[in-house]
Amino acid sequence: MSKDAFPNARHRQRRQLRLIVEALEEGRHVAVDNTNPSAEEWSPLIVTAREYGANPVAYWFPPDLAASLDRNAVRLGRARVPEVGVRATFKRLRPPRLSDGFDVIHIVTFDGHGGFTVRIREDSPDLPGRLR
Repeated sequence: MSKDAFPNARHRQRRQLRLIVEALEEGRHVAVDNTNPSAEEWSPLIVTAREYGANPVAYWFPPDLAASLDRNAVRLGRARVPEVGVRATFKRLRPPRLSDGFDVIHIVTFDGHGGFTVRIREDSPDLPGRLR
């Protein structure tokens, strides 16, 4: 789920949380695709996950401002974010921590071939059924 799916909606966070709750109540897994630069943004997601017995998992993309600006420059129309917005978000970014309430944190980097490499952060605990 992404707040990008409803760009003109008021209270996008509230609307997204409502959709997440609906999915969790139906027993579905949920992936949230947002740039959540700080605990203020991701805390309500973690609280909601815990309320419904879900395991909050973070995927951290270490920031690269130059590469982000390059990727943004080739976006078309509303997909392009004003540069001031990219820079403002970059300043607010901080890595997620297990102490924030995440069960697991993954680190995602570009593989240099158009894809990604995903690795589990070393301090993430072992969970049943998860591959290391």
